[in-house]
Formats: sequence, structure tokens, C-alpha cells
Amino acid sequence: MNDYIDIWRRLTLFHSTNVVQKFLYHCYIKQERQDAAKKSYANCYPFIYYLEHGQSFYSTAKDAPLSIKPVLLFYGMVQLLKACLLTVDPEYPESTLVLAHGVSTRKRKKQSYEFFEDEVKAQKHGLFTHFSEKMFHVKHLSGEKFQMRTLLQRIYELHELFAVYYNENLSLDVSHDHLNQNITIPAKILDHYHMTFGRFKEYITKELYSFNIISIKDEGSSSCIHITMDNKQKLTPLSCEPFLYGIYDRTYRLPTNITEIFKIPEIIAHYLLLYNLSMICRYETEWWNELLHSYSSDAYPFIIKFLSVTADKVPFLLHYFLLDKFEV
Repeated sequence: MNDYIDIWRRLTLFHSTNVVQKFLYHCYIKQERQDAAKKSYANCYPFIYYLEHGQSFYSTAKDAPLSIKPVLLFYGMVQLLKACLLTVDPEYPESTLVLAHGVSTRKRKKQSYEFFEDEVKAQKHGLFTHFSEKMFHVKHLSGEKFQMRTLLQRIYELHELFAVYYNENLSLDVSHDHLNQNITIPAKILDHYHMTFGRFKEYITKELYSFNIISIKDEGSSSCIHITMDNKQKLTPLSCEPFLYGIYDRTYRLPTNITEIFKIPEIIAHYLLLYNLSMICRYETEWWNELLHSYSSDAYPFIIKFLSVTADKVPFLLHYFLLDKFEV
């Protein structure tokens, strides 16, 4: 069975107050909190309720009309993020500032609106900046704008559509040996990056700074670059940047261009896309329904594909976040 199909059954692990209390206590002890026992008891039920509420949204979204699916998926993701936040921020929500979405949309011109060119802007306070910092240690996003086209490119499962519609080759296949932690990259990545092997070696070492890289070799005879890492460290779907992870074929890929969007955690892209789509279907009803029924926009297949992917991938990635902290 594919991993993403089994996520909700796996998350039943956390449907026990006894298990969750011990789990949170372990998280808080690692943070050297003196009140670990008190906080783990206080956050036990909220944690479980967030997960259950999130699952309800996702279950409802599965059979819901496409017209309201973005709203359900967005709020399902929000609930899962809140559960994850309780593992790293025992005080959540410490103030009303973190309860806001943390993102804003720009005003649109109705006649010439193009989804690909639309943007969202990160706010100083709110859930977006809070989970980005607390869960993924990504800071200084306040005021930054993100374009929809760029965010869609961050998601590997949409790369096939970009190839078909725009002849854009956004990533290359990467071979990953899970047992020995060996990564094999096509040597033609050097042409895409306009780098020598030496420069690429410096680049990938810097990007994989959290891993202990044993060697990087240019195997000219096989036209491949081999990276060997300490096999005690695992490349996982949640923390694999600059690599991309495909949930359906369970493979890694490497982007063919170096842009900042490929350096941020994928969860951030899902949140921003879902936020904007949920706002559009609620407040731009005319444009939204024309998109769904006229098939006149190139954005349509990308949006439909994204909604299908995010319904599987967000729970999959966030369950990795929780299991990474879980010790039996």
C-alpha cells in the first residue's frame, strides 16, 4: 500500500491521551522546560482535537464539490498545523496575534485577472509566520510576496503539467539508496546550473549543511555525480531541500534551476496556495465559477491537479513531522 493512503490510520497512534501526554512530555523535556509535565497534560486534549478536526475537514473535502474544496482543505491543513505547533510551542496560542492567517491577498482587476500572476504577501504576525519559524526555522518572511506560478513550481507532482503546457523541464530524476544514503544525480545538472563540478560540490555541500556528507564524486564514465552521506542521517520527504519528493512514485528529484522557492519547505507552498484559493472561491465567486465551468484558463488543470495532490501530500508530510518526534 502506498504510504500516503495509510496516513489517517497511522495517525490513530495519537488517539490516546496516555500516548499523547507521554509524547508531548518527551517533546517538552527535550526543550528543557521545567513545566513539561504540566504542559503535556494541558495540551494533550487540544492536540488530539486538532488532529481529529483536521481529519474531518479532509474527509469532507474528499467528497465535496470542487467549488468549495479549497476552503475545506485549507482549514484541514490549519488544524494539522496547530497540532504540530503544540510539539514545538507549548504556549500555542500564546496571543491572538498568532490566530490570524498571517497572509494577505492583493486587490484584483476583475477583467484581466490571471491566477498565475496573482500574489500573496506574508504578514508580520499570524499562523503562517509562526509555523514557518517554529516548525521549520524559516524566518524573515514578513513582507515577502509569493507568486502563484512560482508556488506551483515548488510542488514536484505538477512538473509534468509545466512540461506539457510550457515545455519547461523543472527537475531531474535522482536515485536515492535508502539503506546506504547514496544519492546519484545526472551530471547534466551542471549544464542547467552553469557550474563546474567543483562549484557544484561547494553548492550542494552548503545546501545539505545539516547532513554529514562523506564524499561527492564525479563519475564521468557513468555521467553521474554520486553523493554519499552518513547513513545514520536519513533524507526524508519533509526535510530534503533542495531535493523534491514525489508522493506517488516515492522518488526524489533535483530542480533544474536555482531559485529561492526550491529552498523553502514544501508545506509553506501548500499553505500559501490553499489560502489564496480558499479566498478566491469565497470572495471571487464569479471568476471561480467561470474557471470551473468554462475551461478557458490554462490555470484550470494546474489548480485541479494541485487540489488533488495537496489532499494527499499535506497530511503525509505533517505526519512525518510528528513521527520524527515520536519515540516509543
